[in-house]
Parts: sequence; C-alpha cells; structure tokens
Amino acid sequence: MEYALLGSTGVRVSRLCVGTATFGVAPDPAEAARIVRGALDHGINFFDTADSYGNLPHFDRPGVPPWDRRESAEEILGKALAGQRDQVVLATKAREPVGPGVNDRGLSRRHLVRQLERSLRRLNTDHVDLFYAHHPDPDTPLDQTLRAMDDLVRQGKVRYAALSTYPAWETTRAMWICSELRLNPPVCAQVRYNLFDRTPEVEHVPAFLRLGLSLVAFSPLNGGLLATAADRDYSGERRWGGGGFAPEHLATADRLAALATSWELPPAQVAIAWLLSRPAVASAIVGAESVAELSASVAAAGLRLDQAQLDALTALPSFPRSAESLLTMREG
Repeated sequence: MEYALLGSTGVRVSRLCVGTATFGVAPDPAEAARIVRGALDHGINFFDTADSYGNLPHFDRPGVPPWDRRESAEEILGKALAGQRDQVVLATKAREPVGPGVNDRGLSRRHLVRQLERSLRRLNTDHVDLFYAHHPDPDTPLDQTLRAMDDLVRQGKVRYAALSTYPAWETTRAMWICSELRLNPPVCAQVRYNLFDRTPEVEHVPAFLRLGLSLVAFSPLNGGLLATAADRDYSGERRWGGGGFAPEHLATADRLAALATSWELPPAQVAIAWLLSRPAVASAIVGAESVAELSASVAAAGLRLDQAQLDALTALPSFPRSAESLLTMREG
C-alpha cells in the first residue's frame, strides 16, 4: 500500500480509505469486522465513518434487520478496531439528521459537541483524528462551526478539522476565516469525484492545490456504476432513496467496460487507478460488502496505467452536477 500526506499535517494516510456508510446492512457486523482486519493486513490505515451511517431508516433493504435493531456503523467500526486504534487515522462526521428533533441535525456548536461525544462513545476512543462538517449548514454561520471545531481540537478530542461536500468558494472562505481568527483550519475535504463526475476539476482541485488541502474522494465508482458487478437495485442514488442510473450513464459505463476488457483489467480497478492519478487526490474512499471486494480495490491502488490509457479514460464523457443538485445536497 502506498501513502500520501494529508494536507500539511505530516500525517500519512493510505491511498485507499475504508468507507463504512453501509456497515451493518451490507456487510453485516461479522463481515464488516473481517473487512477491517483485511484492510489492516493490506496496509490500509484510513477509516471513514459518520454519526448517521448504518442504522437510519433510509439504509433499510430486504433481508437485513430494520434500522432500529441494527448497530450503527460507528459501533461496528469501534469494535472492529479494538486493539488497533493507535495504528489508524480515524475520521467521523456530523451534520446529517440523526433523530426526529428539530435540533438533531446541523452544524451548530450545540449539535457538534453533542454528536462528537456520542461518536467517541460509539467508537470506543477518546479522540478522532479527523472530524468533518458533513455538509454545509445554511442555518449556522460558518464562523460558529469553525470556532466549535477549533475548540474540539484544542480540547484534544479532535486532531484535525475537515470539510465534506463544501463548494470550492465556501471551502476557501472557511480557510480565510480560520486565518483571520487564528483557528485551526481544515486539513482536507471530501468531494464526490470519479471518472463520470469530474465537477471538482473546475474549482475544487485548483483551490485545494493553492490552499494546501488534500482531496479525499468519495464515490470513486459512482455508486457502483463503474463496477461490472454493481447491484443496481441498491447502487447510485437509490442507496440514499433517490433514482437509478440514467441511460446515458449506463451507455458510458459500457464504454468503460469495453476499454477495461481490451486491457484485460476489471473496470472498477481501472476507474480507481485513474482517480488516484489525479492532482490533489490523497485518498479514495472505497466501500466493500466483502473481503473479496476490498481485495479488488487494493489491487486497483497498486495499478499503474500508462499515459495512453489515462488519456483514453479522460476522453470518456463525464456528467457534471448541476447547481440545483448541489443546492439540494447542501439543504438535505
């Protein structure tokens, strides 16, 4: 496994990060523990979770216990990392709804402090290495969120602050606020980035390179579309209660599959290898429902495509997100 520096922290993270969004659903807790052990054996030291992952109603699917009888992803991950906590870079997030109350969401100081304490208990640790603001919160001033994050860093409960799904302009503004107020700034940001969704290349990547931020890419397979074995009933936006893949997306996925076949490589590995070759990308978050799927992703991290292959992949059609879809993500 190769490693990359995380921003200007001096901390090195594996080029692959294990995502836990569906821990407890697929994989079930036992398989999730095997995946974590397998990741550690492969040299992966970066694990990503959130206070909302795993045990909310929108994760339900046939054949698994309902949401109110499942452990959260944080609980499952905390148990799986027992005895290995000091060997990993552990990230969690807060902002998404976690209950029916009007204040059970957002990025207010009240919610951030409360949710971090709950996350620490579920993860069975006294600190997290990264604490992400999961999405922008239009109801909370950005400086309040950043001050709360800074306080948690100074208390030793968080090593570094981070952002997730923020537009480039708001990320830049956050860095400016931290500079002006002498707060501990975010060190990295999660952005949806893959071969089909290259929206970040317009503003995020140039901004991150200038600001010294690392890009941690989520959805490297576009919700499973870029893998031939995608379970399309539960891939893409359907995983979160949205629609399925559009016909033009499926057609382009077939073109990717044809290229990969001509190179005698799996499409998913090709897509991940392409992503890891892009500027500013420190790590890609990969989900796995089995140890075999994890091993396939690890193989992708070690794959080196030549320039002709990279150019052929870059020439495939991409599908940038509209301003309306970004606004929906922010306010959801």
